[in-house]
Amino acid sequence: MKITVLVPTYRRTSDLARCLDALARQRRAADEVLVVCRGADEETQAWLVIEKSRARLPLVKVEVSQGGQVAALNAGLDAVTGDIVAITDDDAAPRPTWLERIERHFANSPDVGGVGGRDWVHEHGMTLDAAEPDVGRWQFPGRAIGNHHLGVGAARDVDFLKGANMSYRVSAISGNAIRFDTRLRGSGAQVNNDMAFASTVRRAGWRLVYDPAVEVDHYPAQRFDEDARAVRGSRSWVAIENESYNLHLIVRDEYRGARRGMALLWLTVVGHGACLGWVNLARARFIHRETTALQRWRAARSGAALAKRDHVQRRLDSVEREFAG
Repeated sequence: MKITVLVPTYRRTSDLARCLDALARQRRAADEVLVVCRGADEETQAWLVIEKSRARLPLVKVEVSQGGQVAALNAGLDAVTGDIVAITDDDAAPRPTWLERIERHFANSPDVGGVGGRDWVHEHGMTLDAAEPDVGRWQFPGRAIGNHHLGVGAARDVDFLKGANMSYRVSAISGNAIRFDTRLRGSGAQVNNDMAFASTVRRAGWRLVYDPAVEVDHYPAQRFDEDARAVRGSRSWVAIENESYNLHLIVRDEYRGARRGMALLWLTVVGHGACLGWVNLARARFIHRETTALQRWRAARSGAALAKRDHVQRRLDSVEREFAG
């Protein structure tokens, strides 16, 4: 099997250098390494000229004019020539057995469309080292459980994967014309684009496998989006609105009928993550005494309303095209 590694990057050459150093140390070498960068990112462009001259990796530069992670990932997918595309972030460093273990999963199971693993998060001089057996699951009635950075145990099927450490069988995505969702909002990292993509692959009939032994080290770096001036862990209202919008679109795609209604009701009543529902609003306001809780809740509800509007409009447009045809 031929393996292409895809790394989107933007103005983080020191992080990218660490990532490519790790790729150069793989026990199973990559057949192709695509680095996707913006044409206007002069710092990265100049750095890549020097890196390519070292000739230690089969490095290919892919330029994209549009901003945002979704545009970069789609440009990378269009350039892939391998049978497997392994995707990681520029602020991640795959461990030496990363590609070897990924290839083994795809080779042994032809019905596997995606493989992901643990990203060991290093922040503030510490490594997050908790252990969670439940990873990458949609839990009834509509709660998304991530925990990809804390997963332990044997390899198992999951509902979605995480962008810092995920790989796909190219025939699974090209055969179904699957791309990262351009509807998702955000000027830099369109939050939950990885969840949306993986869920689409699974709904197309492919298995997704999470194996904690497929490992990368993850060093969350500065962002250049609506949270650029925020400290990791704090959010702007626009970022919360965008995250809520994306999550509600994904839920509307994931579920149908009564299940969709129950999942949306869960998000309204309880909420998820930064997207506060009524229950989490009350907890934040009256138990944790968060003075900005109401603003967070309003931003989340605004995102939900916009997602509903756009989802309904898309359905109406689809009906109109059907009748016009």
